[in-house]
Amino acid sequence: MIIYGKQIVLYALAHYPQYIEEFYLAKEIEPKVFSQMRKLDKPILRLDSKKAQALARGGNHQGFFARITPLESTPFASMKQFQRILVLCGMSDVGNIGAIFRSAYALGVQAVIISHIKSPKIDQILRASSGAMFAMPFCVVDNVLAYMNDLQGAGFCLYGADMGGENVAEFVPSQKWALFLGEESQGLYDKIAKKLDKILAIQMHNNFDSLNVSVAAGILMAYLDSNTKAI
Repeated sequence: MIIYGKQIVLYALAHYPQYIEEFYLAKEIEPKVFSQMRKLDKPILRLDSKKAQALARGGNHQGFFARITPLESTPFASMKQFQRILVLCGMSDVGNIGAIFRSAYALGVQAVIISHIKSPKIDQILRASSGAMFAMPFCVVDNVLAYMNDLQGAGFCLYGADMGGENVAEFVPSQKWALFLGEESQGLYDKIAKKLDKILAIQMHNNFDSLNVSVAAGILMAYLDSNTKAI
């Protein structure tokens, strides 16, 4: 798996060096940073600009690349041990998914289930998460509908997000919960929504009814976190 961009490569170097297999550089870098890379005792290879652009698929690589050990999906059974998880249902935008991983990690969510996405682009999600995905267990399943009874049997209360739901600011959650978030355009699938224990919404002002899904996810997680601690 290839990651690129100065921030994510240096984050991996500082916090998750065990994942790094090789570095690729397409520019001269600061001697201090180069020295840190050399201390890891991994190959450091040079790339010309054409190869760098091809490796980054036209993205902004800033001259920094690393080949890392691929991140692996955690078995679903391991999800049952956590107290707070997110379930992403059908999201396709890796920028949104990565941003949600960042917020989830910062707000105390312990794991993420990714569902209804064929071959999620883990390398791109990792980059968009600014490295938070390194520390966040994640599970990839084809259809989470088949696992909802297992989550409830493991003690999770299942919450979903929809504009017609109960005001999350006034909601007192269970100590063990899973928050389901739907795809960017259509929200949660009906079959999933019908099996949830509660639908939650963000109270909006100024007759405005649209938030980016990653922004909405951050607000919902923040309220669930603070309201859970208040119990």
